[in-house]
Amino acid sequence: MNLSQVFAIVAFVAVCAAPLHAAEEAPSGPFVTQDSVDLAQFLWINRPIVVFADSPADPRFVEQMKFLEADLDALVQRDVVVLTDTDPAAKSALRTALRPRGFGLVLIDKDGEVKLRKPAPWSTREISRSIDKWPTRQQEIREKLGKE
Repeated sequence: MNLSQVFAIVAFVAVCAAPLHAAEEAPSGPFVTQDSVDLAQFLWINRPIVVFADSPADPRFVEQMKFLEADLDALVQRDVVVLTDTDPAAKSALRTALRPRGFGLVLIDKDGEVKLRKPAPWSTREISRSIDKWPTRQQEIREKLGKE
């Protein structure tokens, strides 16, 4: 076996393994699990919902996550990604940009504008109704109806 054949086999294996590795790293559903997230990466693509708490054991945080997990389809239909930050000591970019105090729910539109801040958990139904009133969502609904 010559060097070019070995190189071809190695390249083939690398190309075949890349999609498997990418699939392992992809977030499941609308939840993004990254330590450092830049809100700019979601501009015009997704509507970030950021859930802050001082601890993952905060009862409000636990309740909010249950609400969000209960109706994933509604979040996916609205291009929502859920970002969480439960470590105030880490001083993440999300905390620096949005400056929460204790528990907080922040809804951000695709244009990057903070649309809503809530100090208490909201159900997915309440979140969906709020998003459906935003101009960007209204435009998406009109475009979708026009295509059908």
